[in-house]
Amino acid sequence: MESLTASYLTRAEISLCITTLIYFLMNGAQIFETFVFVPKWVSSPPDNFKLLLDGKGISLKIFWIIFHSLHEITFILAIIFCWKIDPVRNWLLILLAVHIAVRVWTLTFFAPNIIDFQKIAETQVASENLTARTSLWQTLNYIRVAVFVAVSFGFIPLCIKLFAMRQ
Repeated sequence: MESLTASYLTRAEISLCITTLIYFLMNGAQIFETFVFVPKWVSSPPDNFKLLLDGKGISLKIFWIIFHSLHEITFILAIIFCWKIDPVRNWLLILLAVHIAVRVWTLTFFAPNIIDFQKIAETQVASENLTARTSLWQTLNYIRVAVFVAVSFGFIPLCIKLFAMRQ
C-alpha cells in the first residue's frame, strides 16, 4: 500500500461513513416496510393490494428509486476514495457485488411482482395462486432484507480499519 496523505484518509473516512450511514438508514426503511407495511397488504390478497397503489402521498416506488440511487452513488464514491487502501477497497468491491446481486434479484423478482399486484388492485382481476405468490414474495423479502442488513454490517469493520490507519 502506498503512502497515504492525511487528506486522502479524510476523504476515504468521510465517504465510507456517509455510505455506511445511508445504508443503515435504507435498511431501517426496509425493516419498517417489511415488518409493518408488507404484512398489511399480504394479509388478504387481493383486497389489501389497494395499499400498494400510489395515493396522494409520495410513491414508494419514487422513494426507493431515490434512496437506492443516492446510496449507490455514495457507495461508488466510497470505492473511489478508498481505492488506494487495498483491504478496504477489496472488501468494498465484495460488498458491492453482493449489493448488486440483491438489486438484480429485486429488479427481476420483487419489482415485477409488486407491479403485478398493483395491476390486480387497479383492475380487481386476481390471478391464480395469489395467496401463494404473496406468501413467497413476503418470505423471500425477509431473506433479501437480511442480506442488505448483513452488507450494511459489513461496512463497520471497514470503518474501524480505516480510522485505525491514522494511529
